[in-house]
Amino acid sequence: MLDISMTDEQTIKATVKAYILNEFLPGEDPAALTDTTALVTTGILDSIAVLKAVTFMESQFGITIEPHEAVVDNLNTLSDMARLIMTKKMSPAGQ
Repeated sequence: MLDISMTDEQTIKATVKAYILNEFLPGEDPAALTDTTALVTTGILDSIAVLKAVTFMESQFGITIEPHEAVVDNLNTLSDMARLIMTKKMSPAGQ
């Protein structure tokens, strides 16, 4: 698990990006996955992939993502995911 106090937004994005590339886009050009690439609305991440990504983020960053938070607005892009993680890390006990 990464110590978020030592982790900035760019590091979060890089960590999540590496996971998505390895798990869901093997062989893709990493440059093609930008901070604003739509992942859910374009079908790159389906519902199972979203669940896997949520599980990864929870274990990697020591947070809990509630079911009502696992929505497109929070998970569509790397920027959305990083914002959610940063918000969760700033709240008490990652809740």
